[in-house]
Amino acid sequence: LLSGVDSLLVYLSATDDDQPPSSENGHRLSGEVVGLRKKAGVCLISISKHIPHLLVPWLAQLSERARTLLSSDDLLPPNRMHLYEFLSCVANAVEEPVSRANFISDVLSNALFVLDTDVVKRGLTSTEEFMVFLGIAEAGSNPTSVTNELHVKKTTDNFCTFYSALNQLLSVGKRCHEAAKKRPNGGIPLLHTQQASSQLNHFPDEGPVSIQDLAYDDPFVPLWPKILPTLIQSMDVILRLWHSNYQSLLLSNPIQCYAYAISDDEAYLAKKQDTKKGGIFGDGGTAGSVVSGWDRRDLNLVPRWSGWLNEFRNVCFQLLGLLTQQRVLFAPEIAGMVPRLVEVLVDAEHLRSMEHRHITQYMKQFIEQLLQSCPSTLYQSHTAPILAPLLEHLQYRLHQTWAPILNPSPTINTTPLTTSSCKEAALLASRGGEEWLLRYYARGGLCVGDLDSVTGEAAVEKVRVDFTRTFTDAFQSGLALKGDWALILANLAKETQAHQRNDPSKLSSGPKTILTEPGIRVNADGSPRSKNQDAIEARRMLRINGLCHFLLLENERIATSLVSSIIQCLGYPDAYTTRRCTKICHRFLETVASQEIYTSLLGKEMFSAAVKAIVTEPKWMVGIEWDMIALVRDIYCRLVLGQTLLPGGQGAGLQQPRNKSNPRMFEQAKSAGSPLQGGGLLCVPSDLPMQVLAGLPGVGVETVNGLNLVLNEKCGAKDQKDSLRDLLRVAAENLKQIEGSSGNNGVFGRAVSDESVLNQKVRDSALPNIPEKLVTHSQLVKAQEEKNQEQNVASVISSGSLGNLFG
Repeated sequence: LLSGVDSLLVYLSATDDDQPPSSENGHRLSGEVVGLRKKAGVCLISISKHIPHLLVPWLAQLSERARTLLSSDDLLPPNRMHLYEFLSCVANAVEEPVSRANFISDVLSNALFVLDTDVVKRGLTSTEEFMVFLGIAEAGSNPTSVTNELHVKKTTDNFCTFYSALNQLLSVGKRCHEAAKKRPNGGIPLLHTQQASSQLNHFPDEGPVSIQDLAYDDPFVPLWPKILPTLIQSMDVILRLWHSNYQSLLLSNPIQCYAYAISDDEAYLAKKQDTKKGGIFGDGGTAGSVVSGWDRRDLNLVPRWSGWLNEFRNVCFQLLGLLTQQRVLFAPEIAGMVPRLVEVLVDAEHLRSMEHRHITQYMKQFIEQLLQSCPSTLYQSHTAPILAPLLEHLQYRLHQTWAPILNPSPTINTTPLTTSSCKEAALLASRGGEEWLLRYYARGGLCVGDLDSVTGEAAVEKVRVDFTRTFTDAFQSGLALKGDWALILANLAKETQAHQRNDPSKLSSGPKTILTEPGIRVNADGSPRSKNQDAIEARRMLRINGLCHFLLLENERIATSLVSSIIQCLGYPDAYTTRRCTKICHRFLETVASQEIYTSLLGKEMFSAAVKAIVTEPKWMVGIEWDMIALVRDIYCRLVLGQTLLPGGQGAGLQQPRNKSNPRMFEQAKSAGSPLQGGGLLCVPSDLPMQVLAGLPGVGVETVNGLNLVLNEKCGAKDQKDSLRDLLRVAAENLKQIEGSSGNNGVFGRAVSDESVLNQKVRDSALPNIPEKLVTHSQLVKAQEEKNQEQNVASVISSGSLGNLFG
C-alpha cells in the first residue's frame, strides 16, 4: 500500500522532457502525461475514501510529501485539488482531535503562507493597489502592458497564487465540514461533554461555542483567526472597486472598462448553448466575443480580468458561507473581528454598487447559510445587524429593477452597457446619485463589452430573474418551505401520522418511487436517517420556530422590508418567483395574521396585489392562478371570516366561535402561537379585504356580503375557492370591457378565455357523460362483424342464381 501511494504521489508531478518549453507555463505537458496525472489523483482519492485508517500511522510522512508537492510550481491546479481531497480524507480518519487539526494545519501551511506574503498584503491595502495587483492600473498609462509577455506572466502568477490559496482553503474546509457532520455526534458541538444534555428543549450548544470545542469535530476551524482578516480585507477591496467613483474612472478608458465586463463564460450561459459543441471555445461559443478577438487563452490581461474578479469574489462569498456553517462566526474568539466584517458586508455604498450577479452570489453563498446556521439565541446579535440594512436595500433594488419592465420609460431602458456606451456611463457615474442608480439597476449593472445586442439583452434578463429568484429561494429555505428544514417538517408530519394511526411501519416507508428496507427508519424523502439525527432535528426545530418569529415580530426594520419585498414580488412577471412568494405569504399569515399591526399590510397591500394579479389575467400568470386564489382565500378567511386554515392555506376553513363578551370579535385559535400548525386569525375582523373586493369593477357591497354568506356556509377549500373565482371573474370581465381590448400582446397581455382559469368550468367533468345505454368496445367489434357477414351474404345472392353455388 505504501509503495503504491508513493508511486501515485510521484505520478502527480510527472513530466516529459522532450517537449519544448512554453513561455507562459514553463513546460508544455503532453496529453499522455496530463492523463497520467489525472488518473493518479483519482486513484489517491479512491484509496483515501475506502481505507483512510490504514494511512493514518504515516501522517508525518504524508504531511512532508504534501508540503513538498504543493510548494512545487509543476503541480497542475486539478492535481492540487486531488491532493487536497486525498489529504482531507486521511485527516478525517484520525481519531484524536488535536492530531487531526495539526495535520490539516500542516497541509495548508503553504496556502496560509501565501496570505501573509508582501505581494498579497500590498495588493489588499487599497483598491488602487488591488488594481495594480491585477494590472488594471498600468493599462491606463501604458496600454501595451496588457500584452507584454513578462508583465502578463507576472500578473497572472501573482493572481493565480493568491486565488489558488483561497480556493485550497475553501476546498479543504468544505471537506472537513462534511466529514464533521458524518461523525457519530452528527457534528453537534459539546455533545462529547456533559454540557450538551438538554432539558426542556434548552441546548447549551445553541449559542456561542468556542473554537476549541468546534475543533473537536472539525479540524479546519482553528485556522479561521489566520484567514478571516485577509478575507475581510479582500471583500472590502473588491466591493469598493464597483463604487461609482471608480466606475467613472475605469469606464472612461477604452481598455480598463473591460474590467467591469462579464466573462465569456457568463455570456455563453446567457445564450443557453449546447455544451456538446465544445463549450465556449467550440462552434457557436462566445470565446472572444466580450473582448473582440481576444479570449482568456491569449497572452492578454484584458479578457482575463472579468473571470478573475468574478472567481475571486465568488470564493470570498463561499468562504464567508463556510465560516457561518462551521459556526466560527459566532465563536467568542473572533468576536473582535465581527464588527469589522459586518461593517464591510452592509456598507451602504457597497450594497448600492453591487451588480445583480454580485448580490445574487451574496445571498446564495452567505445569507442563506446565515439564516440556517445561526443559533436561535443569537439572531439579534449576529443576524439582525446584517439582515436589516440588506433587506432595506433589496426592497429598493427589486423595485428599481422591475420598474422599467412593468412601467416602461423612454429615459430608462434595460439595454446593457457596451464598449461604445462606456464613456456616457462614466460621465453619469461621476455624478452618482439617484439617476445613476436607476439606470444601473435597470440593466442589472451589466457591462457586456463587445458582445452582440441579442446575447447582451439575454444576459440582462438572466441576471434580473436570477436575482429575484435567489431572493425568494433564500427566504423559502429560512422559513422551512424548501431544503433541509422542509424535510424536518415532513419527517415530523410523518411521525405524527404514524402515532395517530398507531402504525410504526409508516416510519420505515418513504415515497412509493423509492425502495426502503422494512423496520429501518427513513426520512420522508426515503433517505436513511443518520446517527443522532433526532438531536440534530430538535435543535433545528428551535431555529425554524425562532427564525420565523424573529423575522416578523422581533425587528421592525427586517419585518417591514421583508414583507413589503415579498408583496412586490407577487406582481413581477416571473411564474417561478410568484409561485414561491405565495408560499412565503402563507407562512407570513400563519405567523402574524393575529397581530393587528399587520392588518393593513396583509389586508390591503398583500390582498390587493393578489387580487390584481388574478383580475388583470396576465399571460405570465397562466398555470399559477389557483395558487394566487388560495392566497386570497387565506387572507380573507383569517382577517374577515374568523376562520383558520391548515399550513399553506390547505384544508377547510375552521370557523372560530364569537367572543361571548363581545360578539363582534372571534375567539383566537389554539394554534395562534404555532404557525407550523396553522397559526391564528384576526380576532377583530377587518373591513380592508372587503373594501378591496367591493371596489372592483362590477362588484359592490351587496356582492361582497353575499360572498361572505356563502363562505360561511360552505367552508370546504374547493367551495370557497370556486366562490372567490366566480366573483373575481365578474371583476375581470368588467375590467376587460373598460380596457376595450383583450390585450393579447405577448407575455404582458391579458390571457384569452381558453387560458384563464377564471373562465374555465372546473366543475364540469373533463370526460363526456356515459350514455344511458353502455356500449363497450367488444360490443362495437361484434356488431361490425355481424354487419360484415350480412354484407357478404348479400353480395353472394346478388351475384347470380342459386345454381351458381354448385358450379
